[in-house]
Amino acid sequence: MRRMIAELDNFAATMGTMGRQARTAATALAKLPGTARDEALRKAAMAMRLAAPDILAANARDMTKFKGSPAFGDRLLLNESRLEAMARGLDEVADLPDPLSRTLAEWTRPNGLRIARIAQPIGVLGMIYESRPNVGADAAAIAIKSGNAIILRGGSESFHSAQAIQNAMTAGLKAAGLPENAVQIPPSTDRGFVAAMLAAVGHIDLIIPRGGKALVERVQLEARVPVLSHAQGLNHTYIHEAAAPEMARRILANAKMRRPGVCGATETLLIDAAIAPSLLPVLVKDLSALNCSFKADERARAICPELPAARAEDFDTEWLDAVLNIAVVDGPNAALTHVMMHGSEHTEAIITQDEQVAEAYLARSTAAVTLWNASTQFCDGGEFGFGAEIGIATGHIHARGPIGPEQLTTFRYVVRGTGQVRP
Repeated sequence: MRRMIAELDNFAATMGTMGRQARTAATALAKLPGTARDEALRKAAMAMRLAAPDILAANARDMTKFKGSPAFGDRLLLNESRLEAMARGLDEVADLPDPLSRTLAEWTRPNGLRIARIAQPIGVLGMIYESRPNVGADAAAIAIKSGNAIILRGGSESFHSAQAIQNAMTAGLKAAGLPENAVQIPPSTDRGFVAAMLAAVGHIDLIIPRGGKALVERVQLEARVPVLSHAQGLNHTYIHEAAAPEMARRILANAKMRRPGVCGATETLLIDAAIAPSLLPVLVKDLSALNCSFKADERARAICPELPAARAEDFDTEWLDAVLNIAVVDGPNAALTHVMMHGSEHTEAIITQDEQVAEAYLARSTAAVTLWNASTQFCDGGEFGFGAEIGIATGHIHARGPIGPEQLTTFRYVVRGTGQVRP
């Protein structure tokens, strides 16, 4: 027991030191002009390209030890093109407008007071994520752009990759004359650092979990600091009876199989009963050719008897793999009812040529992102023009959808008077 307490104290002490360093760095970042933060990102992109052999070698060490599924292995894998995409993402974030140079609103009161709402950084962010090493680079870029410091705790399976990426980020900060402690990672993969981050009141202002259901639930249960959750991607593609068949085939194949291990992948196909007999067998054939497997309800199996039967819990499962749930529904209302019962308010899509139906579906959907005639895999900060993302927020407070630099700011008020006193 004494040893356990001593270890917990050690984790807390280390996190306290990191938190104080991050707070100092965040204070400095908030005072810098946007051009200085942009220069650091561009220099970090340059450092990442120069360090490509080291980063890929570190990733190879992680891949050698990885024992998970092919889809999760794809999330962990880095190659030259993905590394270049990471570096390009830093440059793209640098090119975005400065989120701290904004006056969000201003007005004058009858007594002459002039009030302005001004954007400002949140402060120190804590990011806990799994598998994908590029998440660390994206999160660090968005934090720096928005004037925040960040402490990154990646999954143990990506530890060496995370270290190599963090080295490149800090090299960019140092080259630009910015505080290196603006981006930090714990010194080991010990889970004690997760607990220490969740308890770091006064050191971390916002915790952002990005990973599976178990991780998010643990963070929500144990965190003593505010949480901006990245929930499961229980996403649906609904094919309406007025869908163009070839478009539906193309979109569904991309939404499910482009990268089945990402949170924007479609997990469930909803298809109208009016077109299911003719279109569903074609869709199943398309996806089978891409090595997708299926879990189908009774109405879908009546059309395609070879499909495995879905269990009730399958429609509540985020597969993050080449597995697709299928349900036949009777129109948009039934589709929305299914989504309400089983979705996570992450990303939804409707495919139809009927504009009136589409607009009604878009208006009634409560998801953070809803698309019409487009793949759910467009739910991504880069595709939204944010350069990168720190996650997809599905809660109802502060921010929703892809989290870019603008979403990692809060605000303060500046009030200018001419001698007013309150009666």
